Amino acid sequence: MATLLSVNVGMPRDVAWQGRTVHTGAWKSPVDGPRTVRRLNIDGDGQGDLAGHGGEMRAVLVYQLDSYRYWQKHLGRDDLSFGMFGENFTVDGLPDDDVCIGDRYRIGEAEFEVTQPRVTCYRVGLRLGEPTMASLLVAHHRPGFYLRVLTEGGVQAGDEITLTRKGPEALSVADTDALLYLPDRDPAKLRRALNIPALSPGWQQSFRELAAARQPGREPGWPGGLGTAQQPREEPGWPGFKPMRVARIVPETPTISSIYLNTTDGTPLPEARPGQYLSVRLAAGDTTPTVRSYSLSSAPSADAYRISVKHEARGKVSAYIHDTLRAGDLLDIASPRGTFVLAEGTRPVVLISAGIGATPVLAMLHRLAAARDPRPLWWIHVAHDRAHHAFADETHALLAQLPGAHEHVYYTAEAAPRPGEHHIDQGRPTASKLVATGIPTDADAYLCGPSAFMDDLGRVLRDHGLRPERIHTEQFSALPAINPGVTPTAAVPPHRPPGPPGTGPLVTFARSGITTPWSPAHASLLGLAEACDIPTRWSCRTGVCHTCVTHLVSGDITYTTPPLEPPETGTVLVCCSEPATEVVLDL
Repeated sequence: MATLLSVNVGMPRDVAWQGRTVHTGAWKSPVDGPRTVRRLNIDGDGQGDLAGHGGEMRAVLVYQLDSYRYWQKHLGRDDLSFGMFGENFTVDGLPDDDVCIGDRYRIGEAEFEVTQPRVTCYRVGLRLGEPTMASLLVAHHRPGFYLRVLTEGGVQAGDEITLTRKGPEALSVADTDALLYLPDRDPAKLRRALNIPALSPGWQQSFRELAAARQPGREPGWPGGLGTAQQPREEPGWPGFKPMRVARIVPETPTISSIYLNTTDGTPLPEARPGQYLSVRLAAGDTTPTVRSYSLSSAPSADAYRISVKHEARGKVSAYIHDTLRAGDLLDIASPRGTFVLAEGTRPVVLISAGIGATPVLAMLHRLAAARDPRPLWWIHVAHDRAHHAFADETHALLAQLPGAHEHVYYTAEAAPRPGEHHIDQGRPTASKLVATGIPTDADAYLCGPSAFMDDLGRVLRDHGLRPERIHTEQFSALPAINPGVTPTAAVPPHRPPGPPGTGPLVTFARSGITTPWSPAHASLLGLAEACDIPTRWSCRTGVCHTCVTHLVSGDITYTTPPLEPPETGTVLVCCSEPATEVVLDL
């Protein structure tokens, strides 16, 4: 008979960590006497990061006495006391390789259902002073698990734990955890996992993505820390950078020019996917090379690659391209990459852009026109005025080739449209204007432009009824940070790290425009990015969850802590790696 040994609670607190403040409820302590367990937590308990912990499906965390004994021996520690693994219930019995998702238990007056394993998270390592603990919990198959409260009631140490119903499919907590985080997944177990109604929605979504990736003709995928990041497929092309020749430069507007690029030896170019970008490396008035990324604006099967660059007021690289670059010059180019790409299918397509953000969706439009794609299409573009409307004639001609196309252009600083320009409107695309265009709610939408523009119109599309996973956005600035539990601070523009420069290989963060020598003082590429105040994305920090997966544009890395499952070729887990050569990262 399993027994409840300890009920542990604790309210969230602020904890100093690596120069930052983490708001966490990982500090739990045993309590005397009965406590009432409610739908969301136990009286006197709380969670600091409700995105990753707590809520109805994760109301109570369970850990086992046997695992405490295991870690005491494995870690050589004698100071582990109940609650230190962040658990609410410390139990004697209920091992992770025996308890199954969907099992139901009665403890005291309350009844519970097992919903998922513990989510790998750096905070358990923070609490224990063992930075690699998140990885160890998965590798040693001892994660612990969460309970949903079916019947509220009182519980206390000493209560017996009675199994009231076995879960369907008999998939253990340990097997479920391994199915998400470890390699060599068993397809039969994956199918079983999808048949368990009690499994929490986040894990269900991750397993659906894995199941879809195994279907013939589908792209490989990655669970990405329970759906927080999607691993792109490996792209065809060439490793690192290679020289390409500028074939010609064509002005599009007073501030935008298109650069056509060919190979230096006449070999055919790999076909890009519509929406992808090129990374360009050049020395623009500095001995340190600079890397920038620009969307391909041409048809994916064109003989030359075309990028279109806006001359920014204080942009060193864009100024060089506009003022100095000439036909015949060489540029170092990395092969096309990126996951903001037009998906195959039959659903309607909505392409929305502002200013220079037209470039990736223009490539999508080229693909649709070339294939005479029958899908209904909405083209929505915002420009300052007629003079600054890049590709106006080109897009209008392409849309004319598609019978199901709807064209809507907005000029924010222009008088009324000219006669015959029924597709042009004055002002901005408000919610009512977008709805009036007839955009269907089952469409796939692709947005590119300033962040505020994409946020606003993405919200309008969601309110209109489009599913969030069908609204795709592209931005070349640093991606929004995912730093669970870290207290937000004022944003600081990316910069080179403080202190003496390192002596190791150069590390370039392409999205942020920062190049700096590597120093072992930063411990990992993630640590270097943080020292540069570059927005980062991570959760476990030990190579388990893959939230930090990043495109490796060029160079080689080594892993300081081998990940439990390596990422796909061409990507790197920055939380546990350092450069072996000069590297360029898509950060």
